[in-house]
Amino acid sequence: MSLVVYAAASVLGLSAVLLFSRPRAALRNPLTASTCAAVGLGAICFFLSAPVTLKAVNDFTGIPNFGAPLTYSMISAYSCSLIILLIHWRGGSRAYRRSMVVRAVATYGSLIVAIITLFTVADARTERLSDLDTYYANTPYMREMIALYLLGHGTCLLVMGFLCVRWAREVTGLLRTGLRLIIAGVVLDGIGFEVAKAVAVAARWTGHDLDFLSTNVAPPVVSVGALVTSLGFMIPRLLPSAVTHWRSLSDLRNLTPLWRELQSVTTAPKPTPSWWQLPQARLHWLEASIHDALLALAPHFDDQVRQISLDTALGNGNSPHEARVIAEAAMLADAARHAAVPKDHHIKEPSTYRLQATAAPGASGLVELAQALGQSPVVTAAREGSVKATHDPTH
Repeated sequence: MSLVVYAAASVLGLSAVLLFSRPRAALRNPLTASTCAAVGLGAICFFLSAPVTLKAVNDFTGIPNFGAPLTYSMISAYSCSLIILLIHWRGGSRAYRRSMVVRAVATYGSLIVAIITLFTVADARTERLSDLDTYYANTPYMREMIALYLLGHGTCLLVMGFLCVRWAREVTGLLRTGLRLIIAGVVLDGIGFEVAKAVAVAARWTGHDLDFLSTNVAPPVVSVGALVTSLGFMIPRLLPSAVTHWRSLSDLRNLTPLWRELQSVTTAPKPTPSWWQLPQARLHWLEASIHDALLALAPHFDDQVRQISLDTALGNGNSPHEARVIAEAAMLADAARHAAVPKDHHIKEPSTYRLQATAAPGASGLVELAQALGQSPVVTAAREGSVKATHDPTH
């Protein structure tokens, strides 16, 4: 069982790190902060509930079963954090959200105090690492402690389920997908944890033995439920950013031919981006470097090379748009070739042409230019100097 819950804890912990990748920005945004808190507390709950961890906590404190109230208190705190997250996610006035958060904290704070108090006065000297709920189901004060933490978590699930079902009818897109995942996670958590634990404990109250529901069924099902719920919270927040970084990574690869063509051009030095920076940041650096290099290369642009290449591309059956991109790429390749030996390069009339690729939004225009540089035979001819232009007869 430890392996299952440790795996769930690791996934949730990694999710919390991704959400909290920018601490200052996260703390300024209540929604981001509460999401990080909920996912992080979920990871802590799973970590603490593993029998190996429970044994280590008990040995460290010297108190048999001390890990139980610690875990139950964290489950209650996790339940509270989920409700607070829904409060911020749902929105409303700042005063309303603050009032609801205070109520949730007061309710679950009182529950945590009650759990600790009941454990303190209970007689739980026999250490139980995997079946404490059922073993102590009929023990005074331990019985009430177990019932309280189950009641607190069950109430959280009911509130979440009700709010998410009602809210999912009002929204669309990723938010609706996230809410449906949360609902699925709540159902798994409710059936696999709450119902299984409650039935097993109630069976002990009536003199029956259904301990397997608590020890064998609940841990894996609640692990899956927590992961699904966390996905529901994270997808609407992380997926758009992940898609952006994936596209940035694709653009970085596609811009390689263009950057290779321009690397010999003298530009103002810039700090190289660190290897650990996200693709979007690296793409911004590369775009800025390319634009600077293109500005430095502009005096070497030859309109005749561009016009000859345009006519050739049109003659080869390219569309007007494709031909224009190929012509710009050919002019760029020719300019880069001559910029490498500027003292031998003479143009009668400097070009005033502005590359349309630099006017396109984002990196799309530059990507088209890079693809033409790497694929078009017209560009290859310009790079090799076989396009006749206004250069002096020595070329």
